[in-house]
Amino acid sequence: MLKKAMMAAALALLFAGALAQKRQVMLDKVVAVVGGSSILYSEVDDYARQLTEQRRQEGYTSDRDPMNEALEALMTQKLLYNQAQIDSVKVNDADIMARVEEQVQQMVEAEGSIPQLEAKHHMPIFNIREIMRQRYEEQAYANSMQTEVVDKVSVIPGEVERFYKSISKDSLPLVADQYVYAQITKFPKSMTAAKQRTRERLIDMRERVITGKAKFENLARMYSQDPGTMMRGGEMDPSTLEQLDPAFGAALEKMRPGQISEVVESQFGFHIIQLLDKRGRLYHFRHILLRPVYTTEELGGSLNTLDSLVKVIRKDSITFERAALLYSDDAQSKMNGGIVSNHDILERFNAFDAKLTVTKFLKEDFGRFKSLDDYNALNRLKPGEISEAYLTEDMLGNQMAKIVKLVEVIPTHTASLNEDYLRLEEMALQDKQERVFKEWLSKKIDGMYVYISPEFRNGEFENRHWVK
Repeated sequence: MLKKAMMAAALALLFAGALAQKRQVMLDKVVAVVGGSSILYSEVDDYARQLTEQRRQEGYTSDRDPMNEALEALMTQKLLYNQAQIDSVKVNDADIMARVEEQVQQMVEAEGSIPQLEAKHHMPIFNIREIMRQRYEEQAYANSMQTEVVDKVSVIPGEVERFYKSISKDSLPLVADQYVYAQITKFPKSMTAAKQRTRERLIDMRERVITGKAKFENLARMYSQDPGTMMRGGEMDPSTLEQLDPAFGAALEKMRPGQISEVVESQFGFHIIQLLDKRGRLYHFRHILLRPVYTTEELGGSLNTLDSLVKVIRKDSITFERAALLYSDDAQSKMNGGIVSNHDILERFNAFDAKLTVTKFLKEDFGRFKSLDDYNALNRLKPGEISEAYLTEDMLGNQMAKIVKLVEVIPTHTASLNEDYLRLEEMALQDKQERVFKEWLSKKIDGMYVYISPEFRNGEFENRHWVK
């Protein structure tokens, strides 16, 4: 919750109050100073309006004065920023600049042109860009500082149990309906041909860049299928080789700055890579990602295969579990009767731990971690029933056909240690992180210069250390 509040404060500054310093107003003044950073009345007012509107849309209110709440949130961000400077916390400057350019472009598009944007904010575009850069930089430092504080926190099973016992039964969360299901997946038989077509597209792009007919970053924006980097011209944050897919890292290790790789196949698809810079163990690069695309006929072949398999299973000629083992293309679930887990998610984020494995999914998990197509299919089934074959994508965007079996629907219930340990562990960890952060914040407030305007000094602050 605390981290979400900090993010909300940062976003409010960026989108509602980033230009408040230059706005034509009758009067503006400094209402607080934390370390070497000042906070203007207009910034507090903008964020307070943002808070009020957000809560109105979400249907709840707060007993706190929104102006005081906004001021405290902004002071917390300023303290984090100043402490990050003291502790020499690192942020990615290239990422900040890319985000600034993306935001400025969105602002230009919203107003229709650069002159119209300049007229609205009464300043030239380079001033708008610089103000945005300062705000994004402050947000990045504050987030990194808070992350350094709370990432060191962990909980052990005994702490989870004590946390669970400390909560009244009325306060325990309700866990909504959960779905346990199995799957059989099938990629098109023509995968080899589709992969070759993808390679040829990337070879053509590489040739266009090398011959000067196109810029790498422009091709990335137009064609790359990596949503996290396409708008930044394919640029990735500096990374060590250990953080990357092994095949991707092996290709990158052999490159010189400015060089463009041959086509590289990774678990995510096919890439061409441009190495921008190498400092120590950190590689700074761009890439273009493409995944195999199949024709309607090729995808239809996979659907037909699974349609035939559904008929055989429904006739009890073979069990779903046996069919999954023999015919599914999913290497993980096929070994467990087709039962779907979050193994792919953990593996994708390099967080695989057997104790984190789950096979129960909430409705909101579909569309975030699991395919929404899966939920649409399961929603039509009763436990034990099998769906018709349908087309979908895995979490890496690879097209395939699939059938699912609804194994069980666990009804809504109050969270318990036996059934919902991981969710309670997450709650216990969040509770401990908030306590640790509040203790850390109080100590830093005591050791840092803080000035609050008299008109706000008598306001309600969650942390009493602010008023000295």
